[in-house]
Amino acid sequence: MARTILLLVFPGFQLTDLAGPMTVFEIAARFVPGAYALVTCAEGGGAVAASSGLAVQAAPLDAGACDTLLVVGGEGTQAAMAAPAVLDFVRAAAAGARRVTSVCSGSFVLAAAGLLDGRRATTHWRRAAGLARQFPRVTVAPDSIFIRDGKVWTSAGITAGIDLALALVADDLGEAVAAQVAREMVVAFRRPGGQSQFSALGDLPIESDRIGRALAFARAHLGEPLPVERLAEVASLSPRQFARAFARETGTTPAQAVMRLRVEAARAALETGSAGVEQVAHATGFGDAERMRRAFLRLFGQPPQAVRRGARAAG
Repeated sequence: MARTILLLVFPGFQLTDLAGPMTVFEIAARFVPGAYALVTCAEGGGAVAASSGLAVQAAPLDAGACDTLLVVGGEGTQAAMAAPAVLDFVRAAAAGARRVTSVCSGSFVLAAAGLLDGRRATTHWRRAAGLARQFPRVTVAPDSIFIRDGKVWTSAGITAGIDLALALVADDLGEAVAAQVAREMVVAFRRPGGQSQFSALGDLPIESDRIGRALAFARAHLGEPLPVERLAEVASLSPRQFARAFARETGTTPAQAVMRLRVEAARAALETGSAGVEQVAHATGFGDAERMRRAFLRLFGQPPQAVRRGARAAG
């Protein structure tokens, strides 16, 4: 019997948030005929325009039996999460679904429906701080590509929806089928859920010169101790003021940011240099190889040695 996937859209949704996962499930059903039945739905049904202007045809909201509810994200999220009919539908569908999932800012809709209370969740890194502020009962993990907490899965932005869908297919049909789908789509199988969304905070829109100075100082002194007090001094703020400002602008803590900077520097050294793992660990401020290994597993889902082997194989 086909697993029914309900894909919830709304005016102003992000097209890739829908098309990416939908393509994964559609191709999986080629390899395992009848594996999935895809239903796109929206309040009122009919033609629903994405933020790009392209419209898709959607069925009216119907909280009948479904295997998986998938809520897309996009610019129209704020209106969707304020629509009582949408939230009622999400709650009703989730009650009977085996899985509840979201892509990008679709997590805001799940949170508004109360489905993320007491759970870990992720979203697009640019929106992570806003999700944490607006829904304090949700534990937001801005680093992750996707997170599974019980039957609720949330993912980061746009292409991360493909990673999420591949993980769902692997959960349903096995790793071999998911790998076939990835090869057919010419995408990587699979970026681990815990992999960082962005590299070394390089894409973060840092507005404050003080926070920017602190990050630049950290990058230049990775081999040295970098407690929050030292970074706060560079920023000319008290440690408490600095921690608050840093979290507000980046959606993460100074300690987590320093760890990510160190991991990125270590990865670059392992991929392009000949220094041993222990040497790299000391040079980038981890102190020992075991601490660096744990950090790599958290951000990349694999140990430093595997990252080095992968880079050499690719070369």
